[in-house]
Amino acid sequence: MDRDPCKQRPKDPLFPNSNGRCFGTFPRTPPHSIKRYRRPKMKPRPTLFFLAGLACLSILVAASAKAADALPKLLDLGSKQCIPCKQMAPILESLTQEYTGQFEVEFVDVWVPANTAIAEKHGIELIPTQIFFAPDGSELWRHEGFLSKEAILAKWKELGFSFQDPSTTIERRSPAASDSRSPEQICQFCDHTVPPSHKVLVKTDKGDVHICSPHCYFIMLSCLTSDPAVTEANARVSTPSRELVEATSAWYIVTLDTTTGRPNIRAFESKTAALEAQQLSGGLLLDYELLKSKELAHRCGFCDRALYPEDAASVRAGGLHTYGCCCHCALGVAARTGLDIEVIQPDALTREPVRVTTLAGKIASVEPSTAVAWFGMKQQPDGSWGSAGCFHQGFFAHRENLEQWLAANPMETGTQISFEKALEDKMQLSPEQIQKACKLGECTPK
Repeated sequence: MDRDPCKQRPKDPLFPNSNGRCFGTFPRTPPHSIKRYRRPKMKPRPTLFFLAGLACLSILVAASAKAADALPKLLDLGSKQCIPCKQMAPILESLTQEYTGQFEVEFVDVWVPANTAIAEKHGIELIPTQIFFAPDGSELWRHEGFLSKEAILAKWKELGFSFQDPSTTIERRSPAASDSRSPEQICQFCDHTVPPSHKVLVKTDKGDVHICSPHCYFIMLSCLTSDPAVTEANARVSTPSRELVEATSAWYIVTLDTTTGRPNIRAFESKTAALEAQQLSGGLLLDYELLKSKELAHRCGFCDRALYPEDAASVRAGGLHTYGCCCHCALGVAARTGLDIEVIQPDALTREPVRVTTLAGKIASVEPSTAVAWFGMKQQPDGSWGSAGCFHQGFFAHRENLEQWLAANPMETGTQISFEKALEDKMQLSPEQIQKACKLGECTPK
């Protein structure tokens, strides 16, 4: 007699193909046979229903975990060859580094044959195209053409996503120390202390102008919009004995700093006194007109202000070489010429070079990638804030360098600014505004 109770059961009408088997459950024996048969010892096996349920549960758990971990995404569809796409490259790299774990950044080169299907999937008509996706993968917004870093972050905020700034912007709105100097001791161009043995005094109808050196005096001449002859006639320069003599009749000895190569200028009341000094310390003997021609020989390619190359940013524009009297004016060369430029500005603290390139009026690259920019500002009498002048601007290879520079210069006020914003401010200027840049009474009245 076959004692397998499952085989004795008729086929289940609900499961006609089961041959009466119970898929691992206990045999459904009739009540009258309970005492007749012992329950067979069967090795437990998961049922098909249990396996299917487990699979569904696993899928749901995985989907839930994926949804919980999902991030909003910026997809840039472009090419490594097109100009605006090249402009986007450093921005995408910066966003990737700074906002890891907050939103995803992906670039797809749609000119690569293998990526053609991706371009068709998203309906791309122009490149670059940026598409903003929600964490669930739905498209929120798209844009065609170049899109700046600031615009990208602003759009995310507009779409309801606020991301933590990876580094707090450094800002100082009031000096970290009080200035105990009298107005006569402060240079009205660079704010350095006026040394009694090198100062220049210019008398004007609005009062005396105190300047720290002949170099700053010639910078002032280059910034005038009126005939400089009147200013020159009222200028007095200090001799080593601290005697003030007419600048135009004085004689000058020029030597070079052995570390920086920067000129040092000393004024003398007569040629005889200058020759005696030359015999003792060497240097070039120059009269006023010759000194003036040398001091005004190097000019800023943006604002035309006189400068020393040792103090300036080196600028290459369309194969030509010029200078920027400060790092921000160096970027302004792109606005004045309409050309792509390369700026090499020494770190204001360490002199390490910071290299910035532009492409079609946008920032193309910044080296090192850790570099930051400082925009020096001063509060105006009406309470508004404006540029503190070219002497108070700077690029820094590292954020820490800016912090150290501010600690060493407690009177500096201003804010950290992105390279994109610094260039944008210059590119928005009209030709008329560029002509007035850094001119006395036009840009920063004194």
